[in-house]
Amino acid sequence: MRNGSIPGTRGRVRAVTLLGTPVLHTPCEDVTDFGPELATLVEDLFATMYAAEGVGLAANQIGVPLRVFVYDCPDDEEVRHLGHVVNPRLVETDGVVLRGPEGCLSLPGLEAGTERHDHAVVEGFTVTGEPITVHGTGFFARCLQHECDHLEGKVYADRVTGWRHRRLLRQVARSSWGRGLQPT
Repeated sequence: MRNGSIPGTRGRVRAVTLLGTPVLHTPCEDVTDFGPELATLVEDLFATMYAAEGVGLAANQIGVPLRVFVYDCPDDEEVRHLGHVVNPRLVETDGVVLRGPEGCLSLPGLEAGTERHDHAVVEGFTVTGEPITVHGTGFFARCLQHECDHLEGKVYADRVTGWRHRRLLRQVARSSWGRGLQPT
């Protein structure tokens, strides 16, 4: 295997921002420079995602307010989807709306039943500026919607309502990392 052919091998692991950090709750800016700094950011995103054992990671989750995310996520048929999207736009969601367990590296150790469509289409660009379209079904569609939400300044907890939302907020307040956070 060629040196560097595995995403993230040249990246550095960065700290993951946690719920309550302002950068997680602010819409991200479009990428305008497709140069070496963007390539480094994508490598760092992969390295951080793998170190944290996640299936997706948005740039604001490492404190960078740019519209970029990476993923290494299976769909419901266990087909692996690996890639990144720069300046993604969620252009289509359809199919059945399913409530399923959803977690987030920015809310470590927690999850809640969250409603998502079982089909999603994201358009954007590669790190070199080439246009791409990513289609996802099942769990991978959930991942695409989740990461696009991050770039809009939202976390999955913002989509959880009723008793599930109240329970999640109690769990955040009891967590070692969430003490002192005000309920939203």
